[in-house]
Amino acid sequence: MFLLLGAALGLWVLYRLRVVLFLLILAVFFAYLIGPLVRVLRRRISARGRSFVLPLPLAIGVVYAAIFGSLVLAVILLLPILNREIAELAKETPGYLARAQDQWRLWQAGYQMQVLPGELREAVDRALHQAVTAGETYVTGDLLPRIGGWLTSLPWLILVPILAFFLLKDGRILRDLALRILPRGRLRSRGVGFLAELNETLASYVRAQVTACLLVGVVCTIGFVVIGIPYAVVLGIAAGLLEFIPLAGPLTVGFLAAGFAAFHSLGQVVAVVTFLVALRVVQDYVVYPKIVGRGVHLHPLAIILAILCGAEIGGLIGIFLAIPAVAVLTVTYRHYRKHRAAEALIEPT
Repeated sequence: MFLLLGAALGLWVLYRLRVVLFLLILAVFFAYLIGPLVRVLRRRISARGRSFVLPLPLAIGVVYAAIFGSLVLAVILLLPILNREIAELAKETPGYLARAQDQWRLWQAGYQMQVLPGELREAVDRALHQAVTAGETYVTGDLLPRIGGWLTSLPWLILVPILAFFLLKDGRILRDLALRILPRGRLRSRGVGFLAELNETLASYVRAQVTACLLVGVVCTIGFVVIGIPYAVVLGIAAGLLEFIPLAGPLTVGFLAAGFAAFHSLGQVVAVVTFLVALRVVQDYVVYPKIVGRGVHLHPLAIILAILCGAEIGGLIGIFLAIPAVAVLTVTYRHYRKHRAAEALIEPT
């Protein structure tokens, strides 16, 4: 009874602190991302018979300056293009909606003219009407308030690089403190191996995802520009950002790109679909496995189920954290089984 109450209290505390935990997780991801750059800067340098190592805080500061300087430069270069494309999109949106409604009426009239039972036509009309109503309700009553909530939370993201700085600077100390909780002997040795494998798994996942986002964003932008899709830069940047959300992100970009292309020509739709399918095959089966290395290897069914569960539990944040959470659980279960197997070997028969 007390265990159940304690577990319920713990879950309630975690739920109340979900924003803080999400910021901490983002900070961990950011620390994993820039960790290799910091280690490169801290390599021992020998000159004139003397060697020295760049202090850790200074190395982190140099990496921060390079990253944020590059982001500022990218924003300066892309901002005029983004402003122009977003303004054009806002101006043309009513026209797109009107054309979509016209196409819908034509299609509706076409299938109603077919020899279909009256009950079937009514059922199709009712289902489509409910789907459109549900979509409008979601956008106005759920999606837009959520986007507003995310925008109001943007200032909190300033804490991410600050927390990551301390994680990078004191990461070894924090790891040693966590290991001291475990008793000396086999359990602490198992804890060392567990933390090492967990660190390698999460580091591989984060770096692979960020690299994939950059590659997909650049390739999609170039491909959309070559095909001639409107708002190619906006769609390319969206493709790079949404690549962090497995399955759902690429599908969303695919539907958007094909939808914009459909307003111009069928040839552009075919070109977009062919390009995106070829990109997914190369990215998912050639590039990404080489990037992730020995990190996260999950069956596609496990990925789909993890994303669905994450969306049900935590919405967009849940989708974002679903794959890392499954990876952590996988590593934990594997080490638990190894620990139980080792205990069974030394138990007296």
